[in-house]
Amino acid sequence: MRSPAARSPLGIVFLTVFLDLVGFGIVIPLLPLYAQRYGAGAVAVAWLLAVYSLMQFLFAPAWGRLSDRVGRRPVLLVGLFGSAATYLAFGMAGSFPLLFVARALNGAAGANIGVAQAYVADVTRPEERARGMGMIGAAFGLGFIVGPAIGGVMSRWGFQAPFLCAAAITFANAALAVFRLPESLPPERRTDRPRALTLTDRVRALFGRETAGRLRALYLCGFLFILGSAAFEGTFSLWADARWHMGRHDVAFFFVYLGAVVAIAQGGLVGPLVRRIGERRTALLGLASVAAGGVLAAEATSWPVLFAGLGMLALGQGVASPSISSLVSRQGSPAEQGRVLGIFQSLSALGRAAGPVAGGVALAHVGLAAPFLSASAVSVAAAVVLLALAGVLA
Repeated sequence: MRSPAARSPLGIVFLTVFLDLVGFGIVIPLLPLYAQRYGAGAVAVAWLLAVYSLMQFLFAPAWGRLSDRVGRRPVLLVGLFGSAATYLAFGMAGSFPLLFVARALNGAAGANIGVAQAYVADVTRPEERARGMGMIGAAFGLGFIVGPAIGGVMSRWGFQAPFLCAAAITFANAALAVFRLPESLPPERRTDRPRALTLTDRVRALFGRETAGRLRALYLCGFLFILGSAAFEGTFSLWADARWHMGRHDVAFFFVYLGAVVAIAQGGLVGPLVRRIGERRTALLGLASVAAGGVLAAEATSWPVLFAGLGMLALGQGVASPSISSLVSRQGSPAEQGRVLGIFQSLSALGRAAGPVAGGVALAHVGLAAPFLSASAVSVAAAVVLLALAGVLA
């Protein structure tokens, strides 16, 4: 007999996102090394990493808006099958330009996390939404635990094997979703306005007067949070090699460690914290942990201190991310969840694209500690934005 969690839409979308992130986690640690086989230098590798998020920035609002019109399920299915095809293209690429194109298409296909969050918003009550967003975040964390581990094992059979494995897992996930993922948005709650959001629309969403001030502030808070996190994540491998002389397997181990902490935080801590102190204060607590952890990791002179600093940083990320997402989702009506969260994910993708570039520049021209310290500083700035919303948000 199946458990209620296995039968529930929230459990099914958790499994869908988890398997999707397993494929993503298989690819990420090995992609820079794979690109170097085709003669890519550091700058080319940086753009290879950035183009994924740039494509998410472009496509996330369009997917979200389309899901408001046609439903969440078909958009999620298109993204899953598209991701499977692009992972296959990774494995079959014979040159860096082909790998770059496959990476760009992978970003476009994977720009539907906002749709998954809208799905959660559809099937949860407002008071349960942070917990639901935390489950999506936990799926991310678990995916980054399992994915790199699978990728490390599969790499023993050559560089292509992990990418082909990612394609197989994602295709199986898509096939499972065809039969098990129900629609969450009934026809009567859909919108008939199909217009995609342009770049101008997104700028207006952040700065325009037609968007409520508290929503603009939350968009800005989320962007700053992601920008700082991506700055340290995108340069972690280079920093670990230069500062601690870590090898490939050591770096993979730390990714597993960070993913485990994020999964624990989002799967087990967010819900109780929100019930006790509310979403805004939970997000503030997470941002404070990121700020403190970044400073501690940057200044660490021993392995225990490094573990503690990175653990605090990952714990803060795991707590802050779903809390901010839940606060954003509360600002839209049921028919606007895809649009509101699509814009939010688009701005987050822009932060993920800009963060590694900013972190790389800081690492090269300021110092080894700069990416971590900048992540701390930007988290403080995001916290200031949330503090300014006292009395407006719970």
